Amino acid sequence: MGCGSVDDDNRAFPRQSDSPMTSSTVPANLTPAMLTVADAQREMRYAYYEGAPGMLISGLVWAVAAFVALRVSPERAIWTLFIGGMLIHPGAVLLRRLLGRRGTHLPTNPLGVLALATTFWMILCLPLAYAASRLHIEWFFPAMLFVIGGRYLTFSTLFGLRIYWACGGALVVAGYLLGRGLVAPVGAALAGALIEIIFAGIIFATARGAVEAAPQAVQRG
Repeated sequence: MGCGSVDDDNRAFPRQSDSPMTSSTVPANLTPAMLTVADAQREMRYAYYEGAPGMLISGLVWAVAAFVALRVSPERAIWTLFIGGMLIHPGAVLLRRLLGRRGTHLPTNPLGVLALATTFWMILCLPLAYAASRLHIEWFFPAMLFVIGGRYLTFSTLFGLRIYWACGGALVVAGYLLGRGLVAPVGAALAGALIEIIFAGIIFATARGAVEAAPQAVQRG
């Protein structure tokens, strides 16, 4: 989360088109084996187990926040999600390594910049979600559903998997409906947890038997 070819026809959610990069120049440290978007996406899928471990850990954090909202208070649940969110990355790295993957992409992979940019974008949106909660406490978790839903939409490009369009769309629609209905924080947090855990399970199931055909230069590291 060794290596042979991937039979994309057997996958429930096919990859996006394997078109070559349009830039006329490439970085000097970029290996010839990673000169197309498809190769970069293949390496990202292999290194991160298609993103499933991180999504699973995130879903569990949302579940804990829902429990805190139910048994303690919505305000504590907000801080539970903030603090727990800081543990998602290290927890996902550990899980990926337990599943036999590196847990990080190669420095020559150009899509690594996109992954970093989406992380910064998510962090910068956190104050907006918190500000929304000052108006209505019920708006915090729906706002966060919009934030992480938007981030997952970019994962369709990052990993070349169309399932992330479905996942991001589900989170955004849930955020809209829950926010408009002023659903209690425990319900909104639980909805986020269920959506992430369900989609993580689907990705695990479809990736489980797949062996990425990463070129020799991509597999090193």
